Amino acid sequence: MNGRGSGGGGGGGEEEMEEDGGGGAGCAQGAGAGAENKERVVLMWGYLPGVSPQRSPLLGPVPVRLPPAAAAPGGDGWRDVCGGGCGFAMAISESGKLLTWGSADDMGQSYVTAGKHEETPEVFPLPSGVAMVRADAGWAHCVAITDEGDVYTWGWKECVPTGRVVGDQSSVGTMEKDERQIAMATDQGVSPRSQVSRTSSGAASGPSESRGTDDSTKRRRLSSAKHGPESSTSSDESLSAPPCVVTFNTGVKIVAVAAGGRHTLALSDLGQVWGWGYGGEGQLGLGSRIRTVSSPHPVPCIESALYSKDRPSAMKGNKTAEGHISKVMGNCVKAIACGGRHSAVVTDSGALLTFGWGLYGQCGQGNTEDVLSPTCVSSILGIKMQDVAAGLWHTVCTSVDGDVYSFGGNQFGQLGTGSDQAETVPKLVDATSLENKNARSVSCGARHSAIITDEGEVFCWGWNKYGQLGLGDSMDRNVPCSVPVDTYHPLNVSCGWWHTLVLAESPT
Repeated sequence: MNGRGSGGGGGGGEEEMEEDGGGGAGCAQGAGAGAENKERVVLMWGYLPGVSPQRSPLLGPVPVRLPPAAAAPGGDGWRDVCGGGCGFAMAISESGKLLTWGSADDMGQSYVTAGKHEETPEVFPLPSGVAMVRADAGWAHCVAITDEGDVYTWGWKECVPTGRVVGDQSSVGTMEKDERQIAMATDQGVSPRSQVSRTSSGAASGPSESRGTDDSTKRRRLSSAKHGPESSTSSDESLSAPPCVVTFNTGVKIVAVAAGGRHTLALSDLGQVWGWGYGGEGQLGLGSRIRTVSSPHPVPCIESALYSKDRPSAMKGNKTAEGHISKVMGNCVKAIACGGRHSAVVTDSGALLTFGWGLYGQCGQGNTEDVLSPTCVSSILGIKMQDVAAGLWHTVCTSVDGDVYSFGGNQFGQLGTGSDQAETVPKLVDATSLENKNARSVSCGARHSAIITDEGEVFCWGWNKYGQLGLGDSMDRNVPCSVPVDTYHPLNVSCGWWHTLVLAESPT
């Protein structure tokens, strides 16, 4: 989810939960630019099961402790927040380390994916010497970008491109290993350079996915009881793939990633979108209900817009001829987002394109049909969009003028429109709390939403059973509410499944 809980007690673990949650925009580039002279902190709230021994949700912002080594004088600091997945959080340190925390040992697949790091953030075991700059997480898979534009991904096997385990980068292809050894690396919870796999764009297809498998894995009841070491997560570990380097065409440099329920999108520096994973509802934008895409494929965002059903009359008075629709759509993509089973992109001209599952109107096309190819959201063609985020069943976008628009499922008020009515076309979030406020970026959790304004204020709304809105209680909100962050100055906000993270400057 953009790629972000609190009922009574320390619940959350006992609830029956979908395994197709969305991801968000990942880490925002340049968060806090110009603020290098002030100490950065990460604030968290919501439900991260491994953070509290009592499994108690955090109802309001709490500073996250750096690992002891990083917190020492001359040590590391915070660079950005990356939300996280179901039950775990992610952030990136100044030196490019990916830090994870919040998982608990009975969280199954997520516990394995997050590196088995509980209360205190720990460095996720990626190859040494590799600096991460952005990352995102789905339900139980993660994806991260290095400072050189390479992409690493790991977690739920069906979300990780097939490939082979190889040795050091300088000896690619010299140390092939079989699946049994891959499983051993995963069981050990480590992934040194000698165990990192590099995928090939020409690799064979991944595991086929039967209808029965899809239905049986859609929901899983997670027990809140602590398990002993002897009954940990061996079955979940067998479903996990260790970190691998995703292979794109020669010369492709990735600058942004987004992880959905079971699919992933990546954006290159030239504005080309790539996708892989599960595409049964069209969330990979390839024009069909392809169930498994085992290697990165270009998603034809600009090209497909030429053949969309939009008519010039829908372009807010734009008289451009039908043959020039692609120019109206733009020349490249500048922002991407993955929801539970849908996707959204923003082009350089400010057009919003969506594709995938449409049952709740989350594609904004005025209906509840699935959209198999990237299609322009015609009702807002006259408004230039800047950023987009997607949750389990909803989508939120911001315009260059700082306005917020939302559409899709609204059972918990996650659209921020003041009601619980679903919207099949984008609706302006016209809340009193946002008067004279300009939204700078947006992020979505499974069923809640968050924005940060130009002034550095954080607003949250939607599902709040586990305190994921940071407002001190567990009441849902259907309008944006300001989150009290004391004297901290927020720089970026990023939502996980049941929690929210904020990168901020310390007042001291």
